[in-house]
Amino acid sequence: MSARQKRELWSRWRSGQSLSDIGRALGKHAASIFGVIAATGGITPASRKRPESALTLREREEISLGLAKGRTLRAIAARMRRTPSTVSREVSRNGGPKKYRAARADERAWAKAKRPKLSLLAKRPALRRLVAAKLQDDWSPEQIAGWLESEYGDNAAMRVSHETIYRSLYLQTQGALHQQLIRRLRTKRLMRKGKTASTSGQRRGQIIGAVSIHDRPPEIGKRTKPGHWEGDLIAGRGNTHIATLVERYSRYLLLVRLKGKDSGSVVSALIRKVNGLPRGLFLSLTWDRGTELALHKRFTNRTGVPVYFCDPKSPWQRGTNENTNGLVRQYFPKGLALSAFSQRDLDLVALRLNRRPRKILGFHSPRSRITGGVAAT
Repeated sequence: MSARQKRELWSRWRSGQSLSDIGRALGKHAASIFGVIAATGGITPASRKRPESALTLREREEISLGLAKGRTLRAIAARMRRTPSTVSREVSRNGGPKKYRAARADERAWAKAKRPKLSLLAKRPALRRLVAAKLQDDWSPEQIAGWLESEYGDNAAMRVSHETIYRSLYLQTQGALHQQLIRRLRTKRLMRKGKTASTSGQRRGQIIGAVSIHDRPPEIGKRTKPGHWEGDLIAGRGNTHIATLVERYSRYLLLVRLKGKDSGSVVSALIRKVNGLPRGLFLSLTWDRGTELALHKRFTNRTGVPVYFCDPKSPWQRGTNENTNGLVRQYFPKGLALSAFSQRDLDLVALRLNRRPRKILGFHSPRSRITGGVAAT
């Protein structure tokens, strides 16, 4: 990302926007945004600037031009109003007069200046050990800072602000508190947001044009005929996912391989799967409030299948799907990277589950039920 994009990224993060919102605004994947923010624990990095005494890129270009014209280092220094020793050190540490290049020297200077600075806790071992012990006792950084002020009074060497404690936890480059201590915090967040961050007025978690499950035709709830499906995602290690589609009448299962959790990837994969089925077998789809189906209108336009959305935090409204996901976990337990499996692998697992007899179906299989082997009850 460019410097401008990173400034905008951090500005949006501080305002309380989600990773997905920031990604859409910058034209980047949410995972890329996460990588930048997670690198500093959600804390905005300090702006980099040169010391007033440091050579600028323009001055380095002056040195390079002077060397090309055969000027002496003393003459170059006089034109720049710098000491000869400054110009001499600059040239010698960057390959000498024949190999000196302004852009390369400037990049090297920036890289060398990018050194992590030790935090207050890293410089004071006794204070660091005391803070770590209190964190282990589940004290909050604010409680620790207040207690230290009360306990040690005017002893500045044994006092620290709660913000410094947070920064030492989330900025591991400062070399102070172990990152595992984050788990002792009440929130256990892996990234920090300031108190001023707000989501007020944002449409986070809202799906434009969503049709409620309460507006779904009554016959769908009765399970009297096949064609009405429930859908969801199951997650694996490394932000990998599989879509699960379960037919309400027969409990027939389809598994869909996904390239990503973003709505574009999910909807495209579902369109391909649904359009590959026999005509009339997929009449409706009920989904939870996950934004992975934010592009539901595209799905409906391409398949002719209407989508109905459950109420927030109401998994029982897709009970068939939830129960089937439990069966799927037998083959894809939590902690497994789901990207390692091909669509063929998923189809074989779905086939095994569709051949199993189910108590709710009178010990007939979903496969036999959806093909008409068992009359509706």
